[in-house]
Amino acid sequence: MELKRVVITGIGALTPIGNTKDAYWNGLSNGVSGAAPITRFDPEKFKTKFACEVKDLNMADFIDRKEARKMDPNTQYAMIAGEEAIQDSKLDLESINKERVGVIWGSGIGGLQTFHDEVSYFASGDGTPRFNPFFIPKMIADITPGMLSIKYGFRGPNYATVSACASSNHAINDAFNYIRLGKSEVILSGGSEAAVVPSGVGGFNALKALSVRNDSPETASRPYDKDRDGFVLGEGSGALILEELEHAKARGAKIYAEVLGGGMSADAYHITAPHPEGLGILQVMKSALEDAHIQTEDVDYVNTHGTSTPLGDSGELKAIQKVFGEHAYQLNISSTKSMTGHLLGAAGAIESIACLLAIEKGIVPPTINHFTDDPDIDPKLNLTFEKAQKREVKIAVSNTFGFGGHNTSIVLGKYTG
Repeated sequence: MELKRVVITGIGALTPIGNTKDAYWNGLSNGVSGAAPITRFDPEKFKTKFACEVKDLNMADFIDRKEARKMDPNTQYAMIAGEEAIQDSKLDLESINKERVGVIWGSGIGGLQTFHDEVSYFASGDGTPRFNPFFIPKMIADITPGMLSIKYGFRGPNYATVSACASSNHAINDAFNYIRLGKSEVILSGGSEAAVVPSGVGGFNALKALSVRNDSPETASRPYDKDRDGFVLGEGSGALILEELEHAKARGAKIYAEVLGGGMSADAYHITAPHPEGLGILQVMKSALEDAHIQTEDVDYVNTHGTSTPLGDSGELKAIQKVFGEHAYQLNISSTKSMTGHLLGAAGAIESIACLLAIEKGIVPPTINHFTDDPDIDPKLNLTFEKAQKREVKIAVSNTFGFGGHNTSIVLGKYTG
């Protein structure tokens, strides 16, 4: 069968450096750090006392108070970004065939704040089981696409993807495949995460995964720097409207870019460490480029997973060099996690948005917080340090990798008709 073409017609973003698509891009292009001391709880006894929190958000401006009580912040963030994406797409919700519109959404953890609060309350009592009746619905990761579908009446494919930090890239990949196979015409996809809670910070501290640079939070996320010491926990949401090309053209939609291909693989190696030879990363990028029917020299920009961990950063760059060969030196490469922190299951969504806006604006967002060269990293690579760089971006690749060895890549291209 002939595969359909798939385009992006709407974007929504709620991030630590901007609460809308435009504010997010302003933060990215200007190299703004979203890291600061934690305000959600007292972090004094924690090894890490800072994070990239969403800021200046009045939930009542977006969600009725009664409805908000039924949602974990993870779902609340999704509802806000999802609404912006739908408004941005200018979909006519009265005329579209809602049986052909779905929601596929990613979250690595789901309702962690709800789980933490309910179990803490139970543990502090006398053992009498007193739980909020919304405990389970608020906690489960799949409630988010369910709530989005209920709000808009979308009756097409509806489920959650859970693959740790690769979750929202898996969601976008799945949405892309459903549409190009002709099973849907429009899918709201993306991801959300709200893990800046005591158990989230404490759990990642126990794994020794987080930076402990408490004296300088704004410089703590430093991908590719010799002195990187772990990632900075972030939160928020990114939403995309994926649409079949002819459906988008028929309604005169603005097209940000085309989804050209996607790849998925597994390291089959370790629960948290990347494969030492980067086999899964090599495979997923090759698969994505093959799926997109493009050559390595066609790619202009790679938005890396780049979390600011000692093993992960250099391993991904070595894999890029193996895949792209000499063309690796012609690429712009950057890790926007240096600004947003690591949004876990939502990372792929906001980083795909960074790629889409780089294509639209002709600007590559930077990797900030570079102080000391890492001798294990090839100095000839253009890691777009410190300042955004002007460049025509025709094709961009977004990588995300998750605990458990889950790897995903998305290939996005400038729409040319």
